[in-house]
Amino acid sequence: MPTVRNSLSIAAPPDRVYAVARDVERFPEFMPEVQRITILESDPDGRRQLVEWVGLIPSFRLTVKWTEEDHWDDVERTCRFRQVKGDFTEYGGAWRFESDGGGTRFDSEVHYELEIPTIGPLIRGVVKKIMTENMERLQAAIKQRCEAGDVKRDT
Repeated sequence: MPTVRNSLSIAAPPDRVYAVARDVERFPEFMPEVQRITILESDPDGRRQLVEWVGLIPSFRLTVKWTEEDHWDDVERTCRFRQVKGDFTEYGGAWRFESDGGGTRFDSEVHYELEIPTIGPLIRGVVKKIMTENMERLQAAIKQRCEAGDVKRDT
């Protein structure tokens, strides 16, 4: 199964970066490829969430929908996620937010399989490039939001 990984340094404390990342319902405000994110269920402590995503792959004029189960660990500042239903054949991964010389290192890893019947297996490399670019854009958007100080203060 294809995997994409990326690390990004952010000039903000880990708790701030983690708070921005946990506020997933705000992602469409600063990520154009994300049309909608809805938290369908959340445990009372918020550690486990069932989250519906609707995103765009503009180059294929394709809308991708999936529901993932997220497990947030506030002590370790991690999120492990996996698709429970949706358009991906397989989808899952982890985010880690670690202290890095006064800032934060945001590590992201995603395992996925996305079959697009009308396009077929010939474009797997293109899909991997799109997944990598989406991961980088997500991390860059979180970085920009954190470094600008735009964080919900009540998280």
